[in-house]
Amino acid sequence: MSSRGGEAVGGEDDLAIRFVQPSVIPGFRLALGFTLAYLALIVLLPLGALVFRASELGLSEIVSLALDERTFKALEISFVTAFLAALFNVPFGLLVAWVLVRYDFPGRRLLDAMIDLPFALPTAVAGIALTALYAPNGWIGSYAAMLGLKIAFTPVGIWIALVFVSLPFIVRTVQPVLAEVDREVEEAAATLGASRLKAVWSVILPVLTPAILTGFALAFARSVGEYGSVIFIAGNIPYVSEIAPLLIVIKLEEYDYAGATAIATIMLAISFVMLLVINLIQGWARRRFGRV
Repeated sequence: MSSRGGEAVGGEDDLAIRFVQPSVIPGFRLALGFTLAYLALIVLLPLGALVFRASELGLSEIVSLALDERTFKALEISFVTAFLAALFNVPFGLLVAWVLVRYDFPGRRLLDAMIDLPFALPTAVAGIALTALYAPNGWIGSYAAMLGLKIAFTPVGIWIALVFVSLPFIVRTVQPVLAEVDREVEEAAATLGASRLKAVWSVILPVLTPAILTGFALAFARSVGEYGSVIFIAGNIPYVSEIAPLLIVIKLEEYDYAGATAIATIMLAISFVMLLVINLIQGWARRRFGRV
């Protein structure tokens, strides 16, 4: 075989080695096939069925439904409150993660365990508890009413419920990355004359940026689809505090299955675009800062 041919064979072998990395689980093709089949059955097939059922209405009717005042308002409330809740949880989730990682105090493990309560607590229970607190006759809502403020049965109440359910996503995503950051890096920055604020801004935050973006994406995705903890405190008033998932349930109760799947498809499309943008920003952050 010629040297050129030998180089070609060697190049193909190198490509195969790079493509199939060593793993403790044998059988790359079998594992990949199972992964693709599993994702197709669990994720792609239901989503495909959803889009197929919505296509029965036709593109013009779907666009008309999306621009309907009630549907548009419900989508606006769902996505805006979800985005604001995830954005609000970024600094406060980062602060909670910082306290849990960097400080040792009595009850720290208990506080750490309490972060996961929104995961374990049934959403209906969370909704009832929040409504009892923020309703006009609730412990907090009654004092707000004295000031002329109404929390429950408004978008503000929806936002509070979404902040409650999405906080753990920020904390649990940032916490392990922060734990891996060596404190000697901060000490080195201090010896070079950096203030505490500058050390955090220039040394810590760049490392945490990809994790923060990941937590934000998870919190946003959870908030958009949240139903149980929201319907109690929202009041479900059309054009005021009605969320898109509730509107889908209403369509189903009216046996308007095509309309329900159309609204669900619209939510899927908007969520996909927003998560795609977030993932692109995540990719840029990984390339820029070199860590996940």
